[in-house]
Amino acid sequence: MKKTATLLFVLFLIIGCKEAQTQKKESDIKSKDMQQQEPTKPEETEQWEPQPVVVDPGSAATAPSDAIVLFNGTDLAEWVSAKDTSRAADWILNEDGSMTVRRGFDDIQTKRDFGSVQLHIEWRSPTIVVDEGQDRGNSGIFLQNRYEVQVLDNYENKTYANGQAGSLYKQTPPLVNACRPPGEWQTYDIIFHAPEFDRKGEKTRSATITVLHNGILVQDHTEILGTTEYIGWPKNKAHGKAPLKLQDHDCDVSYRNIWVREL
Repeated sequence: MKKTATLLFVLFLIIGCKEAQTQKKESDIKSKDMQQQEPTKPEETEQWEPQPVVVDPGSAATAPSDAIVLFNGTDLAEWVSAKDTSRAADWILNEDGSMTVRRGFDDIQTKRDFGSVQLHIEWRSPTIVVDEGQDRGNSGIFLQNRYEVQVLDNYENKTYANGQAGSLYKQTPPLVNACRPPGEWQTYDIIFHAPEFDRKGEKTRSATITVLHNGILVQDHTEILGTTEYIGWPKNKAHGKAPLKLQDHDCDVSYRNIWVREL
C-alpha cells in the first residue's frame, strides 16, 4: 500500500509539473503578444530598405536589362553541339531572326551552365503539316540538360497527355492545351528552381517548374520527380549547374528570342 501511495504521489507531481510548464508557456506567449501590439500607424509597417534593384523590363521583342541573351537572331555564339561540345552549333539561321533545327546535326546546348532560372523562349512548328502525333513539330527544351518541357504541335493533334506541348515530358501533362495553329509563333515563359542534394548525393529538395504557354498557366509550381526519361522511371543522380539544351527530333521546329535570368 505504501509503495502504491508513493507511486501515485510521484505521478501526481509529474502531472502537476507538466501543467505548470504548459501554463507558463501560455503565459509567456500572451506576454509576448502584449509586447508586440498591432501597429496603429501606417508608417510602422513600411519597409524602406533595401530598395529592389531597378531592371528595365524591355519589350515583347527585347530582353530585360539583367537577362543573359542566348539567341538574338544574328548568330549561335552561345551554343555548341550537345553530342560534341568542341563543335560549334550548326542549326539553320533564318533571315527573320530565328533559327531552325538542322536535321541530323543533333541537339544543341548552351556554353554556359545554369541553376535556377527564369527562361523566355519562342518556338514555331512548320506551317505545312505532314505528320501526326509525336512526329508533328516535335522538339524539346531541357533545363539543366535533364528536365524536358515538351515542344510539339498539338493544335488539333491528339497524343498522350504527358507528352504534349507544355508537358513536363512523361511526368506531368499541361493544365490546358494552349497551342496556336501550325506556323504561328508560340511562347514559353518558364520559372525553374533546381533540385538540391546533400554531400552524400541524396536529393533533399525536388526541382520545381512553372510554365506559361502563350501567357496561359500550364504548369503550376510542378514538382519534377527526376530526369524526364523516354523509357523508365525518373532518375535523381546528384548534379550542379548544367546547360540548357534544345532537341533535334527530325522536325523543322524554329526558335527565336531566347533569354534567361538567373534566380
